[in-house]
Amino acid sequence: MSDQLVPIGKRAAAAPVERPAPTGPRVYIETYGCQMNVADSDLLGGILADAGYGRAERADDAEIVLINTCAVRDKAEERVFARATELAAWKRQRPGRVLAIAGCMAEHLKGAIGERAPAVDVIAGPDTYRRVPALLDQARQGGTARHVDIELDKRETYEGLSGAVGGDGVSGFVTIQRGCDKFCTFCVVPFTRGRERGSSPREILRQTRELVAAGYREVVLLGQTVNSYRWEDVTFAELLRAVAKVEGIARVRFTSPYPVDFTDDVVDAIASEPAICKYVHLPVQSGSDDVLARMRRGYTVDDYRAIVKRLRTAMPDIALSTDILSGFSGETEADHQATLDLMREVRFDSAFMFAYSERDLTFAAKKLPDDVTPEIKKRRLSEIIALQERISAEVFAAHVGRPERVLVHGPSKRDPAQLMGRTDGFKTVILPAGVGAVGELVDVVIERATMATLFAASRR
Repeated sequence: MSDQLVPIGKRAAAAPVERPAPTGPRVYIETYGCQMNVADSDLLGGILADAGYGRAERADDAEIVLINTCAVRDKAEERVFARATELAAWKRQRPGRVLAIAGCMAEHLKGAIGERAPAVDVIAGPDTYRRVPALLDQARQGGTARHVDIELDKRETYEGLSGAVGGDGVSGFVTIQRGCDKFCTFCVVPFTRGRERGSSPREILRQTRELVAAGYREVVLLGQTVNSYRWEDVTFAELLRAVAKVEGIARVRFTSPYPVDFTDDVVDAIASEPAICKYVHLPVQSGSDDVLARMRRGYTVDDYRAIVKRLRTAMPDIALSTDILSGFSGETEADHQATLDLMREVRFDSAFMFAYSERDLTFAAKKLPDDVTPEIKKRRLSEIIALQERISAEVFAAHVGRPERVLVHGPSKRDPAQLMGRTDGFKTVILPAGVGAVGELVDVVIERATMATLFAASRR
C-alpha cells in the first residue's frame, strides 16, 4: 500500500434534475429542526423550481422567504418567532415581499402564528407542500388576508416528486415514511405529521437512483420511526438491502430507528451489506424504567441493552449515538442517576441531549404534571452533557492512529483550504489541505482528535 492518502472512488458526473428556467420570484428557504425538515426543504425547493420560482442564496436577495419549522421543542418555536420578527422589517423594505411559515410548527400552532407573527402571509402544514406555489401566488396578489393550508392527509407521501436539490451534493435524503403511530406521551409529532404511512419500495428506489444520477454518493433513509417501515410484504431490512445494491451508491444510512422495532434481520442487514454504514442512532430517552413507562416508549432498559448487545456482537466497532430527554414528568434523582449509569455502561459515541419542554396536544401536557423545576432540569442536563463530553472525548481519542475511510463532503468551516468528510461511523474528519476532492472516498490515518472531530494525518 502506498504511503499517500488514497482516493477510493470519485463522485460521478452530476446530472441534475431537468427543470424549467425560473420565471417567477426568488425564494429563500430557511430550515429549523431535524434531518426530516432538511429533506422537506429540499422537496419544497424542487416543487417551487418546478413551478418556475427562482432560488435566492440569502434573504436580502429574495422576494419570498419560506421558513420550514420544527415543533418538537419550545425553544425551536421561539427561534422561529424571533426570526419572523426580524423578517417583518425585511418585508417593509420592499413592497410585495412574502413571508411564509411551513412544516410542523405551522401544524402545531395554526392560528396562533398569525397572532404572534402578524407579518406572516402564508402558513402551510407538512402535508400541503404540493400546494405551496399556489398559496404563494395568492399572497403575491396583495391584500391583507393570510393564506393558510394545514390539512393533514393520511395518503400524502409526495410520491413522484424530486428532492435532489440543495444539500451538499454528496449526501442526499430519501423520506421512506411519514408520520408516527407510537404516541409517546411527550411527543407532538403524531399531531403535526399525522399517522404513519410509507412510500413504496419502487418509489424509494426511484428517488435513490435520481440522487445517484445527480452525483450523490450517500443516501440517508428518513422516517420518524424509520425501522417500523413495512410496505405489503417488504420489511425495512429488505428495503435496506435493496437500496444498498443500487449501482453508484457508496454509503447508506438511516435515521431515526425506534428500539421496539429493531429486529434481528435489520442487524443482519447492517452487518452484512458493505454499503450500509456501521452506525446507528438509537434514541433511549431515559435510563429509568419508570420514566420510560411514563413516556410510553414500549421498551425497558434491559430491552435497550439487548439491542446494543446484538449490534455490538455482530459489529464490535459499530458507532452508536442516542437521544436523551432529561427532566420528564416525575423524574426523580434516582431516575436521573440511572440515566447517567446507562450512559457510562453503553458509552455512546455522541448524543443529542435536551431538557423536557411540555408540548400541548400531547398526553403528557394533558395528564402528567411538568413537576421537575427548571433549575433541576438545568442541573441534570448539565451533568448529562458533561458526562457525554467526557465519554465522547475518550471514544474519539481511541481513533488516533487508526486507518479510516472518509467520504469527502465539502470545505471545512474553519479553514476553506481544508476539506471535511465523515467516516463510516459518522464522525467528522478534517483533511489536510490538498487532500481529496468533494465526493471522493479517501483512506486516511487519524492524527489527533477532539471530543467531536477527528483530524487526518497528511501521510499514511
